[in-house]
Amino acid sequence: MSVARITEISSISSKSFEDAVVQGIDRANKTLKNVKGAWLKDQEVTVENGKVSGYKVILKVTFVLE
Repeated sequence: MSVARITEISSISSKSFEDAVVQGIDRANKTLKNVKGAWLKDQEVTVENGKVSGYKVILKVTFVLE
């Protein structure tokens, strides 16, 4: 039997939503063991001077407990 936990993280990229997801998962893997998946809960953009300056994602990361 395995037991999993879900934790919520946010990640911001100046490039794209996809890059924000990749950076978030990369960072989660440095702290959490046994990351098995993630669910994209929300996404938003930061606007400066009328232009998109950042892409933010909220991820729910699933990892299996030891």
